[in-house]
Amino acid sequence: MNSIPDDRLLGEYRLVELLSENEMTKTWLAEQVSVARRVLVDELRRERFYLQDEFLADVRAKAGVEHPLIGSVYEAVSEPELCFFAHELLPGATLEDRKKAAAPFRPIRLSHMLRRISEAHLQHEALKQSTSPMDLKHVHLDDQGVLRMDNLAIAGERSPEESVRDITHLGEAMKPLVADSQPGSTRVLTLLAWMTGKQIEKPLTWEQVREICEQIEQQLTDPPPPAAPTQPGLRPAKKPSLAFITITGAIAMIAVIILGLKMRPETRIPPPKINLTDAIRIPGGKKPTPDGTEEDLHAFRISAQEVTIGQYADFLETLETLSKNQRERTFDHESQPPEKTSHQPDDWAALLAAAKAGKIWNTQPVSLDSPVIGVDWWDCTAYAEWKQARLPSQEEWFAALCQDEALSATIKPSGWIPVTAETTDRTKTGLVGMAGSVCEWTRRPAANPANPLGERNWVIIGGSFLKPGSNALTREWTDNRLLRRSDLGFRIAFDAN
Repeated sequence: MNSIPDDRLLGEYRLVELLSENEMTKTWLAEQVSVARRVLVDELRRERFYLQDEFLADVRAKAGVEHPLIGSVYEAVSEPELCFFAHELLPGATLEDRKKAAAPFRPIRLSHMLRRISEAHLQHEALKQSTSPMDLKHVHLDDQGVLRMDNLAIAGERSPEESVRDITHLGEAMKPLVADSQPGSTRVLTLLAWMTGKQIEKPLTWEQVREICEQIEQQLTDPPPPAAPTQPGLRPAKKPSLAFITITGAIAMIAVIILGLKMRPETRIPPPKINLTDAIRIPGGKKPTPDGTEEDLHAFRISAQEVTIGQYADFLETLETLSKNQRERTFDHESQPPEKTSHQPDDWAALLAAAKAGKIWNTQPVSLDSPVIGVDWWDCTAYAEWKQARLPSQEEWFAALCQDEALSATIKPSGWIPVTAETTDRTKTGLVGMAGSVCEWTRRPAANPANPLGERNWVIIGGSFLKPGSNALTREWTDNRLLRRSDLGFRIAFDAN
């Protein structure tokens, strides 16, 4: 850094030190005289004044950013022989400083910072703001641990490659900042490894990075379960490490990824399948409902697990065959919107390819025995019609859950994983995935008991691997039967024989 021998002024800014320079600009530490505050000033070199329009376009882009984590632009000045802009001097040391000082962070702290970085980039994505490449030197932490980021916005429309660029770079750059042998170290290192593209089919998005960080924080914040062999109720903290592992990969893969960070492909051995009956019979009679009442139900049968990717693929093959004779809408519900012309789930080609190979899709290990996701109500209804079945009502679903199950909320939830003999998310009667895995569509709309006089909406029931704390008693209501999510699937029901 170079001090300024005389009181040179740029407008109302007194220059204190030259911090850095490049071919286009000089960056000064300065004092804004009118308010006596220290700021940064980026000055366009006079020999580069022919680039003034480009310089000011980038300044306008930065000024258009409004986010609490991102540094602010104060003003820009453009005169015949003077062109500069003043912006916020962010307090504290940078992550680059911490890296050079070999001062790593506890995993929960680093996960929080990475989540906040993700949120800032999601803002850029939402506004389609292009940004210059991000590095550790652009992230600041003050004495209270508050994170702020340099304003990297530049002129031009954002491209998807910019997010991949920054995610990949940070995934590599942040590895030395993870404290060893701390709770959560393995999980954070796994996330950073996937950010670099290791062992995944598609690059991570900022949304996925944020979601995984939220789960890590939740797991590391909650108190550990007691040492007693049993526990009276389900708490989100009871299953966190397994919940994360099922989301971000099998534990064997994590060990391979983390130990020495020696990333190498490994053959995935499919887990043994559990022997499941096609459907479980639920006798008729008065049954408890999710709303605390009773309802008289006829006997019915319900599938033991959610419809799998392999089963749904068979359905789509049937539709492809029927399409040759223009009969692909044979199984469509009579009220299906005419503009809905396909029953393929979201990102189906990539999901099916990963499932067939037993690889990673969307940060998740999948196989043909994993529950299908990314389907809307119309897709589920068409599949059920093809199987000469139907979606269960929420009352039937709940009656099946409570059959010989005194404490439904204590069923251990599972992640979105293939059904195996080790799956703990199982009722005494053999129903799998009611408390976790994916939440499920039901057949008909119902009133939300929190607003019994309100509109009747479509019910989604059961726990979700993406929602810590959800379980078999969780319900949602939606007025959108076209809703698709990466944690939403279904099972089917039949009339009793």
